Amino acid sequence: MRPLPPLRILHCFRNPIGGIFRHVRDLVEEHSAAGHQIGILCDSSTGGAYEDALFETIRPKLALGLTRLPMRRAISPSDMIALAKSYRHIKSLQPDVLHGHGAKGGAVARTIGSVLRVNRYRVARVYSPHGGSLHFARSSPTGQIILRLERFQENFCDAIAFVCDYERRTYEAKVGTPRPHSQVIYNGINEAEFAPVSLEPQAADFLFIGMMRDMKGPDVFIDAFLRTERRIGRPLTAMMIGDGPDEDKYRAMISELGLDRRMQMLPAMPARKAFALATTIVVPSRAEAMPYIVLEALAAGKPVIASRVGGIPEVLGESSEALAIPGDAQDLSSIMTAAATQPDWRVRTMPKPSAFKSVFSAQVMARDMLGLYRDALQTDSKKSA
Repeated sequence: MRPLPPLRILHCFRNPIGGIFRHVRDLVEEHSAAGHQIGILCDSSTGGAYEDALFETIRPKLALGLTRLPMRRAISPSDMIALAKSYRHIKSLQPDVLHGHGAKGGAVARTIGSVLRVNRYRVARVYSPHGGSLHFARSSPTGQIILRLERFQENFCDAIAFVCDYERRTYEAKVGTPRPHSQVIYNGINEAEFAPVSLEPQAADFLFIGMMRDMKGPDVFIDAFLRTERRIGRPLTAMMIGDGPDEDKYRAMISELGLDRRMQMLPAMPARKAFALATTIVVPSRAEAMPYIVLEALAAGKPVIASRVGGIPEVLGESSEALAIPGDAQDLSSIMTAAATQPDWRVRTMPKPSAFKSVFSAQVMARDMLGLYRDALQTDSKKSA
């Protein structure tokens, strides 16, 4: 059997931070190592020194280059300028696959891919929501508009990749049963990350790591931490690591509650470096799709407490004792108390390492995604024939 030819794959997304950026970097690493040519198109106005350093680590693997253009989060007239610039650039790269991530990246990939198709250029248009538009409620006027746009854009899409079954179910409930081919492909962790992280000598009891915005629940973490101290009857310590628009608000909250000496805030850093700074990882999000931080922590051998949101129960188990009611500091505190006081809590609640690795590895994710790309290209060829 003749080997399949390598693909030219371009990833389009807006925000080069958080889970989407991590997801794309993992695909870049795995697919470039397999001989495919990869490129990235994303926003130039978000991210900082930390993200710039991450871009440098993958730049040698980007045969189709790294292109950054202004992309606003909200829909605006400037989108037309960005689309025109993006179209000219993408056309020059001659990609086989345009993979759009998130609402804005998905719109760019599907719109430009469709214009290329009108001009008889063969390209697969793949979309991964990563939560994005699915966080909007159908009952709100804005949600109605956004979700109807999602349905309309199915006309310009060849395949949809969901990062977890929760995301698929949410899409079906809010948008409708996908008309293009769709598949659940779990996020995965690199082989090097399946290794325990040792604690620093002065490690804190609990760690929040993520974007400093209300959706991720830093305020819930702070409240639950204080409640946990009161339950246990002694002072505890915590770390909060990350950047974001609400950082100053959380600093003020920590100060007002008198937690300055017991709760420290640090800027974003590599996850494994952060894992060494605390015993237990807490993910108190109000909404998620499939957060990488849960996968990274488990791969590093860390115990995890998380909200029952998104695909997290698919990782920890639907009936896991480590799952808290979203936004409920009292419930989160009860689990934090159990983790800090019950010697067998970790063994009793965390998934078995071998079973976890067989599902949530980057190799499995990249293999399945490549299969989706090729299926989308074959579907396109049959339509064109």
